[in-house]
Amino acid sequence: MVFRSHMSIALEEARAAAARGEVPVGAALIAPDGTVAARAGNRTRELSDPTAHAEILAIRAACAARGSERLAGFDLYVTLEPCAMCAAAIAAARIARVYYGASDPKSGGVAHGACVFSHPQAHHAPEVYEGIAEGECASMLKDFFSAKR
Repeated sequence: MVFRSHMSIALEEARAAAARGEVPVGAALIAPDGTVAARAGNRTRELSDPTAHAEILAIRAACAARGSERLAGFDLYVTLEPCAMCAAAIAAARIARVYYGASDPKSGGVAHGACVFSHPQAHHAPEVYEGIAEGECASMLKDFFSAKR
């Protein structure tokens, strides 16, 4: 089996989020058959909802379309290391693999901070692959926040 990254979809969603004035984070959920099950970008400001992170929105959409709260065998691509809230949702949904671009030493919940997947109370720990298109993901975030200052 040959690895095929779907980070380009997450990057498209991140760019769309930035265009809406949102923090540029995008996510794509890929079904076991390789099709795009859901894609989303941050919408916390637009929806006035602190839980409207790209990962949460993509998980909600895929679960609704599938009619199940579980996404076993699915892969999640996200441009930024998931926060603790998103990591907990990823674990609850039983997502198989997480691929993320930029690390988040301040608010990450996978390799930094809470380290949700390695916590003894984690119900499920997906395989995690970091640094996918890291340069592009990180520069998009840096450019966004530089423009805000």
